[in-house]
Amino acid sequence: MGSKVRYGMIGTGMMGVEHIQNLKVTPGAELTAICDPTPTSLDWARTASDGWSSPKAYDSPRALVDSGEVDAVIIASPNFTHRAVLEPIIDAPVHILCEKPLATTVADARWIADRAKGREHAFWTAMEYRFMPPAAKFIEQVHGGRVGRLQMLSIREHRFPFLVKVGDWNRFARNTGGTMVEKCCHFFDLMRLIVRSEAVRVYCSGAMDVNHLDERYGGETPDIIDNSYTIVDFENGVRAMLDLSMFADGAENQEEITAVGDKARLDVLIPEGSLVFSPRVGFMNPKQVTREHVPVDETALAAGQHHGSTYYQHQYFNAAARGEGPVIVTAEDGLRAVEIGAAAELSAREKRVVTLEEVRAL
Repeated sequence: MGSKVRYGMIGTGMMGVEHIQNLKVTPGAELTAICDPTPTSLDWARTASDGWSSPKAYDSPRALVDSGEVDAVIIASPNFTHRAVLEPIIDAPVHILCEKPLATTVADARWIADRAKGREHAFWTAMEYRFMPPAAKFIEQVHGGRVGRLQMLSIREHRFPFLVKVGDWNRFARNTGGTMVEKCCHFFDLMRLIVRSEAVRVYCSGAMDVNHLDERYGGETPDIIDNSYTIVDFENGVRAMLDLSMFADGAENQEEITAVGDKARLDVLIPEGSLVFSPRVGFMNPKQVTREHVPVDETALAAGQHHGSTYYQHQYFNAAARGEGPVIVTAEDGLRAVEIGAAAELSAREKRVVTLEEVRAL
C-alpha cells in the first residue's frame, strides 16, 4: 500500500456523506470511487469531496472493487442491502468497513460473520459509539475497576425521530430490521463491551406511539418502534437496561450511561461530556460526588453528527488498513448486536421474554 489509503464508498446518502466528511480530515485518506443507484446521492458525494478528491462513479460494488482503484471499501447503503452488497466483494483483497447494523436478520448477519472469519484483509463493523471520547473514558474506568464489581448497567437515549432517508426506506422494519436492530444495535454492542459477557435473555416493552402515525408510503403506515424499555441479562450475572425515546428532542443530553458496582456509581453524559463519579458513602454520610469533563476534538465534532465518534473510528480503521493496528469491532461483534436487537424486536411484538438461544436458532 502506498502513502495513501484509497477508499471506495458504496452508498452515498446521509451516512455515506458523513463518512466522506470524516475521511477528508483523516491523514492519508483519499476517496477514489463511489457507487450508488441514486444520481442525487452521487451528487452529494461529489459535493462533499469537492476540492479534496475526485472519485469515479461505478455501476456496481463488484465493478468498484475490480477497478483496482481502492484499498478499502465503506458500505453505507441501506440496511437491507448489506448482504447483497457484500456477496460479490467479501472475498476481494480489500479492507471493508460495513455500517451498522451488519444485516437486518440474524441469518444474514451470521452469513457475513462466517465469511469474514477467513478474510486476510480487515472486516470492521461500524459501531462508532464505542469511540465517543466521553464513552471511551467511561468504559476505560469501568474496566479499570472504578465502580468495583459491575452489577448494573443502564443506557438512556432520548433523542429526535428517525430522519428522512432516500426512498423513505427507514420507515419500515422489513428494511431496517426494526428500531431495536437499526438504532439500538449500537447500545447492545456497548452493553457487551462494557459488561464483557454475552447476552442470555431479553425482555423489551416497546411500540410506535407518537412518531410517524400520520405518515403513509404507498398506502402503508410505518411500523417502527419509537420508544421502549429493554432489559438484557448476561451470562456473568450483570443486567443491563436500555431506555429509548425518539420523541425527546429537547433533552439536554442525548445519551446517558450509568454503571453501578458494589463500590460506586459512574455516569457519562453526552454531549455534555461529563463523567460523574459517586462512591458509596453509607447511610446519612456526606456525598463525595466528583465531575470530570472529557473534551472532544473540534475537527472531529465538525465532521459529523455522532459527537466525533465517526472521526475517531476512522483513525483506527485506517490504522488497521495499513497493518498498523487491530480490527477493534469485528463482524462477530456486529452479529451479536443484531442477535440482541432481533430478540428485543420479537419480545416487543410478542410481549414475552426471548432467549438468545431461541434467536440463534432462527
